Amino acid sequence: MEDITLEKIIELLQDVEEDIDYEHVTDLVDGKHLDSFDIIAIINVMSDEFDISIPAKDIVPENFNSAQAICNLVRRLAEDD
Repeated sequence: MEDITLEKIIELLQDVEEDIDYEHVTDLVDGKHLDSFDIIAIINVMSDEFDISIPAKDIVPENFNSAQAICNLVRRLAEDD
């Protein structure tokens, strides 16, 4: 598995929704920058890229409100596997 870096996460996020400043926006869900379809796409991309499974209990706004939060989630799940 490749290194899980914030830069890699941002690169993957830009493939899902390119018009967001992922380096600075910290309310991706709460600010409605992402909708439910974007979240599903992000989950699929992260699952495929890093060979992880994101359980339903972790699909909460605080885990998807920023690129850093997504990065932290992916790192934690990758360590648990």
